[in-house]
Amino acid sequence: MNLSLNSMSERERRMVMICVVIAVLVLVLGVILPLDRSVAQARQRVVRKTGDLAWMRGVAPELAAAGPAVAVSKESLLVVVDRSAREASLGTSLAGSEPSGNGGLRVRLEKAPFDTLVAWLARLSEQNGIRVDSATIDNSGKPGMVNAAVVLHTR
Repeated sequence: MNLSLNSMSERERRMVMICVVIAVLVLVLGVILPLDRSVAQARQRVVRKTGDLAWMRGVAPELAAAGPAVAVSKESLLVVVDRSAREASLGTSLAGSEPSGNGGLRVRLEKAPFDTLVAWLARLSEQNGIRVDSATIDNSGKPGMVNAAVVLHTR
């Protein structure tokens, strides 16, 4: 089958040309323009993110020098420690607490899960600004369970 534009009738040639024009329009409007729009939006996002990064790098030293933000509570150390221990599911392990010089608090825990104890102490430091001055941790006999004596102070 040998098809060429010269061998077609005028009407057939016109139809072929219209189909070619429609195919080009579909290609341009359906593929190239949306792709170009997507690339332009991506470039704008990159420019915006680059500006954000430059700003973050500029304030990073200032934020690092300021140190971590710690919420200051008007509650006593005893109340904060007791409440947070109960929230951390260590309430049944609390064996007692007593003052320990210069506003410190000595807390005893018995048969406490070690992982929970460590996570609780980290949360006390991060959220309440309470530091561990000293800690004695001994095996309680069961795997993963410990007895601990911890001396805590506010920063």
